[in-house]
Amino acid sequence: MKKFISTTLLIAMFNALAFSQTRTQAERGTVKAPLPFYKFSVSTTWLTFANFGPEKTNTHHYEFHFGYKLTPKDKIGIKAATWRLFAPMGIPWGPYLMNESEFFPGKLNEIGIGVTYQRILWKGLFTAVEILPLKKTYLDENKNKIDNGFKLYTSYHIGYHVALFKNRLFLEPQIHCNYWPIDSKGPQGFEEKEDNWKNNYFLFEPNLYIGVHF
Repeated sequence: MKKFISTTLLIAMFNALAFSQTRTQAERGTVKAPLPFYKFSVSTTWLTFANFGPEKTNTHHYEFHFGYKLTPKDKIGIKAATWRLFAPMGIPWGPYLMNESEFFPGKLNEIGIGVTYQRILWKGLFTAVEILPLKKTYLDENKNKIDNGFKLYTSYHIGYHVALFKNRLFLEPQIHCNYWPIDSKGPQGFEEKEDNWKNNYFLFEPNLYIGVHF
């Protein structure tokens, strides 16, 4: 839960920074020089740097994006990600999100490579879609493999691109909604927990991407 709270604070801070800078420049009547244009980018989510804390709730989340700008407003990319779930992904915001009563009898590792598309709408405001096929590996409480599966994971984003150091670095605070239309069933103990939450979506997850252009 601390990760979610800190993400929300980061998003609020960087959105406020971006919009206040824009308003200040407008009030002064200044015109910004065009930022350098870079075709390539590499980025990751802040969660990649937050893999610490109790092992029971450590998601071991690592995620990397390689992007290519087709136009100044359109970017496509490749996404590689892996994480370890200790509870169903479909638990909504509320008291059960980090409740140990909903934890799996083990862990679920997911790993995959997918594609992304981002469209700039106005200034730094953007929308994005990410599609990520995932291989699922179920582990028991002794970390022994007990089964495999497959999930098609998608996410739909709205955020703001904040350029730093003449657009060499960037931050992208954002909110996304996650939906997985395909999700194979797993071992009985895991499915009993999944059956408590029939959702195949999670709404309004805050996030922060950190990246570099070249």
